[in-house]
Amino acid sequence: MKFVLEVDLENAAWGEETATELGRILRYWGGNLHHYEMNPGDGSAVYDSGYREVGRWSLTSD
Repeated sequence: MKFVLEVDLENAAWGEETATELGRILRYWGGNLHHYEMNPGDGSAVYDSGYREVGRWSLTSD
């Protein structure tokens, strides 16, 4: 099984705040994983601090 996190940096438009936003995304979504059963197919959209959808995480059976 693989954990996949994809964040679209081209459309995010964070400028100099890219590292800060990515850190926040990793902390928030990493801390939120306990709400999922962690089975292949589980996943969720990922949002930045402006509540814009910027990516997705998922579990695959690969």
